[in-house]
Amino acid sequence: MATVSLCMIARDEEATLERVLRAMREAADEIIVADTGSSDRTVEIAEQYADQIIQIPWEDDFAKARNQAVSKASMDYWMWLDGDDVIDESNVQKLKKLKEKLDEEPQDVVMMRYVIGKDDGGRPILSYYRERILRNRAGFWFQGQVHEAVSLGGKILYSDIEIIHDKVKPGDKDRNLRIYEKMIAGGKTLDPRSQFYFGRELYDHQRYKEAAEVFQNYLKEQEGWLENKIDGAVLLSSCLEKQEERKRAYSVLVETFLWDTPRAEVCCGLGRMFMEEGKLKQAVYWYEAALKTVPDETSGAFIQKDYYDYIPWIQLCVCWDRLGDRKKAYQCHCKAREIHPKSQAVKWNEAYFQGQPSGNSACCIK
Repeated sequence: MATVSLCMIARDEEATLERVLRAMREAADEIIVADTGSSDRTVEIAEQYADQIIQIPWEDDFAKARNQAVSKASMDYWMWLDGDDVIDESNVQKLKKLKEKLDEEPQDVVMMRYVIGKDDGGRPILSYYRERILRNRAGFWFQGQVHEAVSLGGKILYSDIEIIHDKVKPGDKDRNLRIYEKMIAGGKTLDPRSQFYFGRELYDHQRYKEAAEVFQNYLKEQEGWLENKIDGAVLLSSCLEKQEERKRAYSVLVETFLWDTPRAEVCCGLGRMFMEEGKLKQAVYWYEAALKTVPDETSGAFIQKDYYDYIPWIQLCVCWDRLGDRKKAYQCHCKAREIHPKSQAVKWNEAYFQGQPSGNSACCIK
């Protein structure tokens, strides 16, 4: 059976660390925890499960910290998790079976689905595949001070193992932006990937004008990854909208069709803008186009499932209602209800179609 070293970095993770270490103790052959300066019970908890605990100074560099943990791995493969990740019993069992498979069919990289939260029905809100297990001593190292990742190569296996990211306390929402700005102030030139994530941080901090400038420069780069470029275009379009540059916002989304097949996020963005302008037939066209798109689960892109079904259905409900076709509107409402029966918009529309005093029109997603 192939052996796996679990390599983690942690800081002030007492609320969640035991949850992941207890689960992984059953599947990992070695656990290494690199503490980056905890002031709570993180180290005390790690001592109950880890084979090695190393203390490293925090230098605003996630890749450097992770690589120090990875450098201590002694097994055939190494695997990484965060302190607030969750791997449930069913996925632990899948991991144990995977180790048997790796012994028979060695791989260089194993990808696993990373789920960033689920709704009340257990449906992923946002998910994407990430490299999780890598062959040890094969030259695989993290790169990037923030949003660190490993450049992949060799034989890559996409597994059905699922890791859930489940925070129980708010993190430092300014940390990543602070690191990027410190890098720039220190004279560092951001590579294309870092430009993309720097733009996202600016966007999340509602610094839309600065974010637009970063995304515009990023989209000119020849080396940018396609999926990040499409995401960057969607965010740039939103920035331009917020600056009342609506015509440019449209053109940025349309330009993505020159790069690859349409993404549901792009189609929904066009549908929403047409809908807001009262151009309902155009909106219907783009929401129906979104329903026809199929996400590539193995692309590594952020998959926001709602853009592929729930959002188009509930928006189509509103469009058809405003166009006077109540039958089609109700059919679309039923589709949306199947996906998110507990959402406020669905409840509002259910009352509306039942003739209850919820309002005088169907409810859409803003």
